[in-house]
Amino acid sequence: MAEGYQPTKAAALDRDCTTLSRHVLQQLQSFGQEAQDLSALMNRIALAGKLVARHLSRAGLVEDALVFTGRTNVQGESVKRMDIYANDVFISVFKQSGLVCRLASEEMDDVYYIPENCPIGRYTLLYDPIDGSSNVDINLNVGSIFAIRQQVGDDANQTGDDLLSNGRDQLAAGYILYGPSTVLVYSIGHGVHAFTLDPSLGEFILSAENIRLPNHGPNYSVNEGNYWQWDDSLRDYIRYVHRHEGYSSRYSGALVGDFHRILMQGGVFLYPGTTKQPDGKLRLLYESAPLAYLIEQAGGKASTGTQPILDVVPDKLHYRTPLVIGSTEDVNLVESFIQERIKEGV
Repeated sequence: MAEGYQPTKAAALDRDCTTLSRHVLQQLQSFGQEAQDLSALMNRIALAGKLVARHLSRAGLVEDALVFTGRTNVQGESVKRMDIYANDVFISVFKQSGLVCRLASEEMDDVYYIPENCPIGRYTLLYDPIDGSSNVDINLNVGSIFAIRQQVGDDANQTGDDLLSNGRDQLAAGYILYGPSTVLVYSIGHGVHAFTLDPSLGEFILSAENIRLPNHGPNYSVNEGNYWQWDDSLRDYIRYVHRHEGYSSRYSGALVGDFHRILMQGGVFLYPGTTKQPDGKLRLLYESAPLAYLIEQAGGKASTGTQPILDVVPDKLHYRTPLVIGSTEDVNLVESFIQERIKEGV
C-alpha cells in the first residue's frame, strides 16, 4: 500500500460490492452444501427477475405483449401475455438449475415436475410470476413473489401434497419489484434484505440490510371500492382511520408495490374477504405466506384477521385466504375490530 493511502470509503465500497449470492453465504456463515444450494437458487431467481425486467421495459413496443390471451387460469382470472411470459421464464431458468425438482405457480393448475432434476434437486419453488399485471398497461409497478421449500418424501411425489403445510416450513421467501429500479427483497430466516439491480454491472447489489418496520406506520392500503362487500368489522376499522389524524390511504392495486411501501415505511395492507369471495382473493402459498414470512422477519405481523398467516394449513395448492399485514400495532388494531364483532356475535 502506498504511503499515506487511507481507504476512507472502505465500508461503503464493501456494501457496493456485496452481490446477492455473496450475501446469502455471509448470512448462513457457511460454504456447506445447503448454503451453496440457497445461493445458487437465489442467483436463479435473480436471473429470472432480470429477464422479466428487460421484457417489461420493452412491453409497450412488443406487439400484443400487454393484451389478454383469451384464457383463464385455475382461479378463473383472465391471463395476460405478460403472465405467460414471466411464468415461462421461471420454468426455463429453473429447469436448467439442477436444484429444483418441482415448480408451483398460480398460473399452472398443477405442480410442474422436472424429473431430470429430481435425483439431486432437493427443493420446490412456489411463485407468482407477475402480480398486478393489469398495472403493466399503464406503466405502474408490478412484481414477482417467491418462496423456497425443502423437498419432502419420495422424489416421485408429483402431486405437491407435501406442500400443504404451514408457512413456517418455508426456507426462504421474497419478491422482485419492477419499477423505476428493479429491487429484489429476500429472507432466509436471518432478517430481510433488499438488493437493487445495477444495469451497468448486471448484478443485484445490496441496498438495504436488516430492514425493520416501525411498530406503527401512517399508511393503510386497501381497495375501498369493496367497502360495501366487507364484514362490518372492516367497515368499522375504515371509519376509525377516517376519523383519526395521522393516517394516509395508499393503494396501487399491485400487491408487491403496496407491500414494499408498508415494509419500508410501516402501516398496514389489507385484502379482506368479501361477500362474493369470503376467503379473499390472494393465494396462500404463492402470495400471503411468502410475504408473511418476510414481514415477521422484519418485526411485523401477518394475519387472516383471526390467526397468523404462517399457521394456516391449506387443503389445496391454490388455497386462498384474507390478508392483514404490516406493522404490529396496526395489524393488532384491525384484529381488535374483528374480535369485537365476533364477541358481539355479528
